Amino acid sequence: MTDHPIRTARRGHVFEVTLDRPKANAIDLATSRAMGQVFTEFRDDPELRVALVTGAGTKFFCPGWDLKAAADGDAVDGDYGLGGFGGLQELRGLNKPVIAAVNGIACGGGLELALSADIILAAEHATFALPEIRSGTVADAASIKLPKRIPYHIAMEMLLTGRWFDVEEAARWGLINQIHPATELMEKAREMADLLASGPPLVYAAIKEIVREAEDMKFNDALNRITKSQFATVEALYRSDDQREGARAFAEKRDPVWRGK
Repeated sequence: MTDHPIRTARRGHVFEVTLDRPKANAIDLATSRAMGQVFTEFRDDPELRVALVTGAGTKFFCPGWDLKAAADGDAVDGDYGLGGFGGLQELRGLNKPVIAAVNGIACGGGLELALSADIILAAEHATFALPEIRSGTVADAASIKLPKRIPYHIAMEMLLTGRWFDVEEAARWGLINQIHPATELMEKAREMADLLASGPPLVYAAIKEIVREAEDMKFNDALNRITKSQFATVEALYRSDDQREGARAFAEKRDPVWRGK
């Protein structure tokens, strides 16, 4: 095991997070807490606009919960730290885009980690599963998210059988955005990250808050909250220099310069 299971790198406005915990990048309690600190740093740093999360190596993105650590005493209901398991799926106020580059096996909590991202790119050899049923537990986050993302009967089959599926099937059901050769995955993921990093961060924040908060609201109720600027991010956007810059750039027929202010 490495002493530092999470590697981070800043590349302009992009924050790259690599789960590096041999042999399989499994997550124990200590690693989950470290990931929570890392993603909190990303959330709270105004210079960082996009996160890119991947796994070390070419075989595993993440297999989820470390069952060996659990056998040695890590409690399944232990302290996962900020953001819950993997530091991402329950992190409050995360209003910045997150890209997952799935470089291999993503199963159990590893698939749930990928599902917590906004955009998922996968290597052509990546495989997926929710095998918790075989170890007598429940894929809790996936049980909530998956039936909302893909057809109900397909989601239930995956949850109830724990079967494996490949990238072509994942793409067919809309679980991932793009498939790339393994040798090109990070290049393509960085291109996507750079594209988003060049965009308007205050607009991204508004989009993420609206999508998150409106999930369980009626359409008219959500729209009324938007038009009345009752979302904090929308209020900040409408009062920002960036919105005025967007209008000026359009009028002057030039690319806008976004400052996030």
